[in-house]
Amino acid sequence: MGQKGNKTDGLEIFHSAPVPEAVIKNAVPSMAAMLMVLVYNLADTFFIGQTHDALQMSAVSLATPAFLLLMSLGQVFGIGGMSVIARAMGEGRQDYARQVCAFCMWACIVTGVVSGGAVLFFMDDLLHWLGASPDTFDMARSYLAIVFSGCPLGLISVCYGNIIRAEGQANMAMAGQVIGNALNIILDPVFILYLDMNVAGAAIATLIGNFVAAAYYVGYFLCGKSLLSIHPRDVSLRNGIPAAVFSIGVPAALGSVCMSFSQIVANARLAAYNDMALAGYGVAAKVNMVTSVVCIGLGQGVQPLLGYCLGARLKDRFRRILRFSFVSGLLLSIVLTALCYVFTGPLVRVFITDPDAFGYGTTFVRIMLTTSCLFGAYYVLLSTLQAVDAATEALVLNLSRQGFIFLPALFLLEHLIGITGIVWAQPAADLLSLLLAAVLAAHRLRKLEIEFL
Repeated sequence: MGQKGNKTDGLEIFHSAPVPEAVIKNAVPSMAAMLMVLVYNLADTFFIGQTHDALQMSAVSLATPAFLLLMSLGQVFGIGGMSVIARAMGEGRQDYARQVCAFCMWACIVTGVVSGGAVLFFMDDLLHWLGASPDTFDMARSYLAIVFSGCPLGLISVCYGNIIRAEGQANMAMAGQVIGNALNIILDPVFILYLDMNVAGAAIATLIGNFVAAAYYVGYFLCGKSLLSIHPRDVSLRNGIPAAVFSIGVPAALGSVCMSFSQIVANARLAAYNDMALAGYGVAAKVNMVTSVVCIGLGQGVQPLLGYCLGARLKDRFRRILRFSFVSGLLLSIVLTALCYVFTGPLVRVFITDPDAFGYGTTFVRIMLTTSCLFGAYYVLLSTLQAVDAATEALVLNLSRQGFIFLPALFLLEHLIGITGIVWAQPAADLLSLLLAAVLAAHRLRKLEIEFL
């Protein structure tokens, strides 16, 4: 086929491929990309762990919530833009989709410059708020200063790793994320260990990886491979484009913001006990990501497929895709959880050598794994709400899991059972949030006259 045919191949998969094939072709690249994100996160933790300095591990744990805030800004335009573009493609509104895509690019650049500058200006106040101690302050400051100096690059890499999937180009979206993260992983040992730059080296590797990923996505559009556009002439603030993007993107980003804030609170409570508990919690969160990132990838891969079907009024196909994805996600998360539980000790030992920190890490991992088997079902339902433009429901769900449910559970359980109660708050929030997601999704789909499961 010619170039035009190649551009529309993804949309043909959306419209007419057998359901298992359509889900697999869109979800597997997304899951692979998210696994690469996990490997990058684990590599950062692993190579910093090779310094045998638990304080550096604590510094990275403290800086992680701020890094997640940066990623959440990219999600505003990535998840929001993907949802709007997928539905527009299903409706045959390609010019509108091009305008949305261009708006997201330039919004990322402006937002990145403003937010990055603000973080650098208020860095010391931010670190005090994050709970940095005198022993970890300078290391955390170095990490954040380097990462946020390239804020627009990070936003573009996150945003377009999502948006490109809206035109059915899941492999292209995956390639950018894999290239950026693979380079990051390769550079980690060079900067952290060989050049003895420690935490700052991890930040430099992240900055370079973001630059390469952003350059890949810009090159993808400039080479004419896309049905969409990032050209300034296609940017438009009319036809409700900003509101449409923000209505889905902001709730999605608020989920990450709440996650960052809740992690800040949990870190502060754990740091009040000791730094080894904080280090153990940071590693436990990384291990728990094995299941969560794969399931997030499944949800993000399925979301544009569902959005396209809704826009094209393919309700029966929508229902069959949702059923297949829900069952597949649940089975996948059960298998991954079982593997993590069996290999908890070796996984934690890869990152922590201090005996006290290792003890905390293994205990905390096993607590978190009690509900990670539900992640597949949860993230498919969340992505369904985002795909059908259920902005209010998505907002409620995102604010609840890491906010309205998690924080009260944290303080209540800490009061009742002490330090492990801080960790048990997450499984409690996971279970209640899945029940809430099922209720909200069923309610919205009834309004759309689509049978739920």
